[in-house]
Amino acid sequence: MRSSRERANHRHSSIASDGAERRRGAVVSYAERYPLLHRPTHWVWGNLDVQFSTDPPPDELVTNVHAVCFTGAEVVLCRDDRDRWLLPGGTREQHESIEDCLARELLEEAGARPTGPPTWLGAHYATAKDPVPYRDWHPHPNKAWLWVAVDVALTATPTNPPDAEQIVEVRAFPLDAALRFARTDGDYLPELVALAAELHRH
Repeated sequence: MRSSRERANHRHSSIASDGAERRRGAVVSYAERYPLLHRPTHWVWGNLDVQFSTDPPPDELVTNVHAVCFTGAEVVLCRDDRDRWLLPGGTREQHESIEDCLARELLEEAGARPTGPPTWLGAHYATAKDPVPYRDWHPHPNKAWLWVAVDVALTATPTNPPDAEQIVEVRAFPLDAALRFARTDGDYLPELVALAAELHRH
């Protein structure tokens, strides 16, 4: 049985070979098709310089795991008490595997459980500008926010731990509506959702 890292490498190799579109004989890269997602930027809230890449990150760099969740063809979004529609996910605990982090965060924020293996989409590779890491066990200053796509079942209500975003509604949207609502949490997120819809069924 393949590890998540081996599955990610296999998936990435497949994407690299046949996932890009051709336009007038030239290969069109994901960066060209999803420019907002790939744009270097600074996340003020975390004081991080970030750059997205479809290259899968090494396990030791992954501090956060976030997911584009699907129920059939619909995309699950979580509305918090700021009225933003979020993609569920969060910070990895010490000694926690990526799979366990994903399962925990889906339950906490979406009341969901995975029904199949995740598809690794890529990561925001980050350089922290603060002098100390967010958590003592996190790599510093370089880290990665892993993005995955995964099929889920909505089986419970969010557990809403006190130190996390407070979710007030979970809803599955058709793709076109999900693209609109995802923008409330970041202008690049509609492109991430579109990439997930493309790659998860690849």
